[in-house]
This record gives sequence, C-alpha cells and structure tokens, in this order.
Amino acid sequence: MDPRMMSRQISAWLSRRPAWFLDVVLALFVTAVQLQSAGYAMGAEPVARPVTDYGNTGYLLLAISGLSVAARRRLPVTVFAITSLASLVYFALGYPDRLACLGLFVAIYTLAAHGGRRSLLIAGVGTGLTSLGWLIAAADINPPAAIGWVFFRIGAAVISMTLGVSIHSRRVIAADAQRRAELAERSREEEARARVNAERLRIAREVHDTVAHAIAIINVQSGVTAHVLDKRPEQAREALGTIEKTSSRALREMRAILGVLRDGDDREPYPGLDQIHELTTKARDAGLEIALRQTEPDTPLPSAVGSAAYRIVQESITNVIRHVGPTKVTVSLEPGNDALRIRVTDDGGRGGRGGRGAAAAVDAPTSGRGIVGMRERCRLLGGELDAKSRPGGGFEVTALLPLAPVGSRL
Repeated sequence: MDPRMMSRQISAWLSRRPAWFLDVVLALFVTAVQLQSAGYAMGAEPVARPVTDYGNTGYLLLAISGLSVAARRRLPVTVFAITSLASLVYFALGYPDRLACLGLFVAIYTLAAHGGRRSLLIAGVGTGLTSLGWLIAAADINPPAAIGWVFFRIGAAVISMTLGVSIHSRRVIAADAQRRAELAERSREEEARARVNAERLRIAREVHDTVAHAIAIINVQSGVTAHVLDKRPEQAREALGTIEKTSSRALREMRAILGVLRDGDDREPYPGLDQIHELTTKARDAGLEIALRQTEPDTPLPSAVGSAAYRIVQESITNVIRHVGPTKVTVSLEPGNDALRIRVTDDGGRGGRGGRGAAAAVDAPTSGRGIVGMRERCRLLGGELDAKSRPGGGFEVTALLPLAPVGSRL
C-alpha cells in the first residue's frame, strides 16, 4: 500500500476517535517509557538508589506520573501538580534520572498550550519551584559532574513550557483572525442588507413620485373631461389625449424604475433635467400656468443630482395640482459651481380652489409623503430643502443640491 495513502487513512481514523482516546494512548506510552527506562542504567548518571527500594516506590511514582497524563486536557493544573510532586518525591528519595520526567514535560506543555493567562502563570511559577526542588535534592549529588542531569531536566522543562506558550500564542492569533473574519462577514452581510433596504426605499420613492404626479394630472383632466364632454367635445378630446400621454409616460417610468428587479439591459434611464420641459408641458395641460427659468450648466450635472432635481420639481408641481388647482407656478433652476439651486413657487388658488389655506396644508406635518420625500432626497446628496407658505399667498419650495458627493468637499 502507498505510504501516503496509509498515512491519510491513519489520520482519518484518528480524527474519528474522541479526544480522551488519544490522551489515554499517550498516557500508556509515557508510563511504559518511564518504567522501562528505570531498569536500564545510562552513562554519566549519578549514583542513585535502585527503583526497587522502599517496596518499589520508584516504580509506583513513575506509574502515577505517567498515567495521570490521561487527564491532561480536562484537568491540566491537577495533572501538572501530580507530576511535579511525584518528580520531587522521586528525586528526593535518590532514584535515578533517566526518563523519569517525561510525564512532567507533557504536563507542562499541556498547561502552557491549552490554558489561559492563569494557567501560564501557574506553569511558570510551578516550573520554577520544581526546578528549585531538583537543585536542592541534588546538593550532595555524586559524582559532581552528574549535576548535568539536573540542568538537563530544568532545560527540558523550560523548553516544554516555551513550546506550549508558542502553541498557545498561535491559537490565540488564529482565534482572533477567525473572529475578525466572522465580524467582517457579518459586516458585509449587514452592508448588503443596508444597500438592499436603501434600494427598496429609492424604488418606493421613485414609484411614489411617478404615480402621484400622473394620478394628479389624470384626476384634473378627467374632471375637465366630465365637465365639458357634452358642451365642448373638442376640449374633452384634448383632455383625454393628455390622460393617455400621462398614463403612457407613467407606465414607461414605472418600467424603468422596476427594471432593476429584472434581468436585462432594456431599462430606460431615470428622468433628469433634460426632461423638465416635458414635465412643465404636462403641467400646462393640467391647467397650470408654468414659467420655467432654467440656466444651462457649464458642465453636465451628475445624474443623481439631475434625477433628484427632476423629482423635486415633479413633486412640487404635483402638490400644486393636488392642493391648489389652476394657478401660476414659477420653476427656477440655477446651477452654480458647487451646487444646484431649485426654487418652485405658486401664487395660490384661484376661484376658491385651494388658496393660502390649501397651500398651508401642504406644509403641515400630516400632509403626506411629498415634502418628507423631497427632504430625504436632498439629505442623501448632502443638500437642504425648505418648504413654506409665502407671506403674500401661495407656497414656495427651495432646495440646494451639492454637485459633489458628501464628504468629498474640503
């Protein structure tokens, strides 16, 4: 069998075993190595008491130290305390070094690698105290050159703790990276939901403006048609033609607005300042006397500004048609170097239809979504909008739309 395939099979088999299974295997291995090494002399070791003295106490201490490793993940501090105490008693009785501290080294590594700050402190202090105990127990070591075994134990303990600290640090870094990745993913999801909500709000606002304007004109023209149908059929025919054009235009705009919800590239562009003349023409057909004062900009306006300006003028005219009726309306568009100024005024009602009372109703907080929607459009672009009654009668809407995005101006 291919060695690489065998290695993958073994890894897959081990990954299906519970964590305690591997710890039990490790504990049995450590115990076997410690007990086996106690029976074989090694070169340059100090003169030591045989492990069989005191009723095989040395073997008992080695077995306790090795078998306790099985609980190293669940009780790391307890396992470290047991192995350290067993090591100190073992060497205080004068038993040989050999590989008697293997279980202790595993316990030190586990405590440093899998614990928190408190565990790291316990591992450092405990290792220091254990090393001090070893040095005290080796005060009368013979021959003196065998002191190297003591320093070997101390060095191995420090290396075990250093390795554990390194693994702990890498785990902390990996966990922090995982948390940041999850946070970034949640942020992306929240941002995507915010964009979806903003797009829904924009679509709802566009639908409101389009439908409200069309319905207002259709309502006026249908009233005219009903009034003059028998007496002046030619005027009724013109009113019906206006209704047909207005409804057709509204349907086209609705398709363009809702086209973002469908696939395809056949969507029409959103209306802008180049369609203001068409808007005022429809308003004249609805009975308004429109005066348009528009200054051509030196450079093309941003599409977002043009679309917002169109909707503000459209909503202002719709409010006049809905609340005032036939009157004189002045629309002024003045593009500057850094902002577009919009001003829409009306003279109030004529013949008892509307007047200052109706105009003031538009300004009331409960007058609907029109004024609020226009203000929201301005705020999205960093602009301002003011809507109020005029002292001499009528109503006035003024808006200032910056030509640069919010945050890009110094």
